[in-house]
Amino acid sequence: MNTRSQDPRLHGLYGITDSKLMPDLESMLSQVEAALQGGCSIIQYRDKSTDTERRHQQASALLKLCHRYNSLLLINDDIELAKAISADGVHLGQGDGNHQSAREELGPDAIIGITCHDSLELAKQACACDADYVAFGAFFASQTKPDAKPAPMHLLHDAKQNLPVPVVAIGGITVDNAHQIIDAGADMLAVVNSLFSAENITARAESFQQLFR
Repeated sequence: MNTRSQDPRLHGLYGITDSKLMPDLESMLSQVEAALQGGCSIIQYRDKSTDTERRHQQASALLKLCHRYNSLLLINDDIELAKAISADGVHLGQGDGNHQSAREELGPDAIIGITCHDSLELAKQACACDADYVAFGAFFASQTKPDAKPAPMHLLHDAKQNLPVPVVAIGGITVDNAHQIIDAGADMLAVVNSLFSAENITARAESFQQLFR
């Protein structure tokens, strides 16, 4: 396992931003800070729009906020943006650029995570390309990606037995079903709606974190 994969922040609740739940910078920073106050140690900035200036502004502001809480900020599917703002790393899908080139562009210290859907073989390939973590899902019905292909729960156990890096689970995860994911072997829970649509985001984040204790 590389030393980046041993970063203690690659554990627990992994929050992912949502442009519908966070329509402007002010609401985004407020909601993310609430999650950070609840113990969330990794945030992924996910915005599929083509507004380059706004995305740069939001990501830069999030990076400063995350670092105030000693948390990581990863950029979804945009190596250039991650490099431009000196983010902590990127999260890449299977169709989002060459995984090896991400390491070359972002340097040896960047955190690089790879979506592997429901495939242990894709995860093994990601590890061979120096990924720092792999992500599987969807494990439950997802509001963010309703058409996501289901992943079997045993995949998490298989991944922990066969892979040298932390494992992320995503897809419809709530405080009520998260224990199934953790018991199966997940190191991190990637959450969007159940976290950021909560009435009290800090309390919800704390509830997720407590499941790991």
